[in-house]
Amino acid sequence: MIRAIRQCGAAALITAALSLSPLAFAQEAVTQTTTSTSSDGTITEFSPTGDTVVMKTETSAEPVRYSYSKSTTIVDQNGDPVDVSVIKTGVPVQVYYDRDGDRMIARKIVVQRTTTEPAEPSTVIKKTTTTTTTSSQ
Repeated sequence: MIRAIRQCGAAALITAALSLSPLAFAQEAVTQTTTSTSSDGTITEFSPTGDTVVMKTETSAEPVRYSYSKSTTIVDQNGDPVDVSVIKTGVPVQVYYDRDGDRMIARKIVVQRTTTEPAEPSTVIKKTTTTTTTSSQ
């Protein structure tokens, strides 16, 4: 009797394996590689209503085009959020992006501080001490 139960159990397992095997073979493995990196440069084109930011870098002869979306974070050097209106032509930025095939998708744009104000002049303090010595004879 135990032998009959074992044979029925084995037959049930074999039947289940054979019925699922076409599904297992029909699956196709899909591998997608995403690479995250960053790049420094100066904005040459930006449209707040569009989805593209173009930047000139020192490492590339041609301007580099990045896609962005509402999920793209825009911050200053301290990591504080800034309004998209601060991104204009000529503003230095650092773009963190993911490469998806031929597209580069900006996930974070760090607006670099620009120095347009002249540096404060250094203060020089000059102290003069006069000593008078008199001698009596």
